[in-house]
Amino acid sequence: MSAIRTILLAEDSPADAEMAIDALREANLANPIVHVEDGVEAMEYLERKGRFADRPDEEPAVLLLDIKMPRMDGLEVLQRLRSSEQYRRLPVVILSSSREESDLARSWDLGVNAYVVKPVDVDQFFGAVKTLGKFWAVINTTANGEG
Repeated sequence: MSAIRTILLAEDSPADAEMAIDALREANLANPIVHVEDGVEAMEYLERKGRFADRPDEEPAVLLLDIKMPRMDGLEVLQRLRSSEQYRRLPVVILSSSREESDLARSWDLGVNAYVVKPVDVDQFFGAVKTLGKFWAVINTTANGEG
């Protein structure tokens, strides 16, 4: 399987989603980016349900996940993923404006791979997302060098 894997972005704020997508593109990643607007859509994408029923049969390289979303929040998505045999090892990065200690602690308890607080400063946010994007793109190449 040498296809470049998707980056799944679950973010309900159009402005934040656009910023994250711009930052990933600026990092010159070849990975396609799929944007969903809440936790329900993120799970539907992963489980190939609803409008995602026909998507290719491969897991994303990484899930970039907001915490505060309608219908199903990011922590509930993370909890479902970590209790699922199929998605337990899916890399998950929380992108959140929350600086609440409880959100941070709960994310780590649930097995998040990284937690980035969305700064007010756009340049900082771009830098953080670009670095994450490069890290996950590199991490997800196979041992024999295929991406």
